[in-house]
Amino acid sequence: MKQKGVQLDRETFSCSICLDLLKDPVATPCGHSYCMKCIEGFWDGEDEKKTHSCPQCRQSFTPRPVLLKNTMLAALVEELKKKTGLQAAPADLCYAGAEDVACDVCTGRKRRACKSCLVCLASYCDKHLQPHYDVAPLKKHKLAEPSKKLQENICSRHDEVMKMFCRTDQQSICYLCSVEEHKGHDTVSAAAERTERQRELEGSRLNIQQRIQDGEKEVKLLQQEVEAVNGSADKAVEDSEKTFTELIRLMEKRSFDVKQQVRSQQKREVSRVKELQEKLEQEMVELKRRDAELKLLSHTEDHNQFLHSYPSLSALSEATHSSSINIRPLSYFEDVTAALSAVRDKLQDVLREEWTNVTLTEVDVLLPAAEPTSRAGFLTYSQEITLDPNTANTQLLISEGGRKATYMRQLQSYSSHPDRFTDYPQVLSRESLTGRCYLEVEWKGGAVYVAVAYKNISRAGGGGKCGFGLNDKSWSLECFRHSNSFRHNSIHTNVAGPLSSRVGVYLDHRAGILSFYSVSETMTLLHRVQTTFTQPLPSGVWLYYGTTAEFCKLK
Repeated sequence: MKQKGVQLDRETFSCSICLDLLKDPVATPCGHSYCMKCIEGFWDGEDEKKTHSCPQCRQSFTPRPVLLKNTMLAALVEELKKKTGLQAAPADLCYAGAEDVACDVCTGRKRRACKSCLVCLASYCDKHLQPHYDVAPLKKHKLAEPSKKLQENICSRHDEVMKMFCRTDQQSICYLCSVEEHKGHDTVSAAAERTERQRELEGSRLNIQQRIQDGEKEVKLLQQEVEAVNGSADKAVEDSEKTFTELIRLMEKRSFDVKQQVRSQQKREVSRVKELQEKLEQEMVELKRRDAELKLLSHTEDHNQFLHSYPSLSALSEATHSSSINIRPLSYFEDVTAALSAVRDKLQDVLREEWTNVTLTEVDVLLPAAEPTSRAGFLTYSQEITLDPNTANTQLLISEGGRKATYMRQLQSYSSHPDRFTDYPQVLSRESLTGRCYLEVEWKGGAVYVAVAYKNISRAGGGGKCGFGLNDKSWSLECFRHSNSFRHNSIHTNVAGPLSSRVGVYLDHRAGILSFYSVSETMTLLHRVQTTFTQPLPSGVWLYYGTTAEFCKLK
């Protein structure tokens, strides 16, 4: 009876929030008492509502009441402690909270469970768990971390522990299930299925870890790419300033213009790279989180809980990034320097009357884009092409629009020019191809070589240094009436595929991809090159006798 009175006193002087003896007791205007820290914390959570209420009677107060320590009540609590020996529980009191697993044996106020028994299907606090350590039959029971889901291990049909797993229906079952409704199914013990799934889990973790490693490498590569863009941009700015200084005050405004273009392009490209870098870093965070979840699951001792949780954790999303990033040793803004040098050399005499725009080609520093799969996709990269008469061999007639070249018996009366091909009936385009480009050439007659080449390909003489495909500065598709072949650096490769009077050329300069297509009602890949391009690439044609080739207008 005395003990019952003590219990009543404790409940009388306990805080209804923390369920412990009052500490720094305060009373709300409605008369209920709480620990000052508990009620202050409760009201802090209600600040957004601008009204505050009593946790017991829910009476509202506006404004928030000012609370003072109730010294009389505090003295009564201290007196109770002295008379009864009761003490306020420490901060880590082992009573179960809302989020904890409670002991199934405790009566009244339940303590926090420290273990769950997978045989008894009950959870125990330290006190009530002791028989599992002292009693011989109970010592054989399987103990695991406390779980609220023990009842999920009980078969709802037979009220038996589910120690089996049906692979046919992919669910946990009891022994009676295996001989009744699951009879004839592929059934194994839950432990055996756990072992199999554990192997799968480890494989998933290895996959995640590999993707994390790959992603971290790509993040580093992207950072190097940022540094390369910045370095190339800085050099382009420096070179442009030197060039414009030579052209004195008249060129100073243009120097500022080019500098702004470079910086603007630099900012856009760095922004694009960093955006992808951030996405990869975010994916790394998610993969690490998933790895931690799988690691935690791998240590779960409850087989059924493992099997229940595994399917939702094992599935992996596809990687959003490519498997590799190729860093090309290119000067991203070298076109600026080359263009300005040309302006300085060619336009000094007419600079006061005319200005030729110096523009930047698009700099592509991100992961290589997938090659289009339809003609419509290729056409989004279509490039306007006109032929440069100053490069045309004298046996080639260039049309007025600059798109068509025709092999002529009679030599054309072109003026002497250092860019002209002297021996091979070839011509190059005015435009240089960079970034991602697509063009088409329509031809008829004997044969044509459709090619791309560096600007510094030799022009004079009939040796291999001048002909398209006969040196390391040019790549050509040789189109005959009855066959196609590819040639680079005098290495000849036969090409299978449909013959067509129209040839498509796709270039991804940054990725080092050059592809030739047969174009008719459908597009068929004839040959693809994977290499490293170190300069912009004008396109061109080499015509046989009686052949005409025209660069098609695609836009």
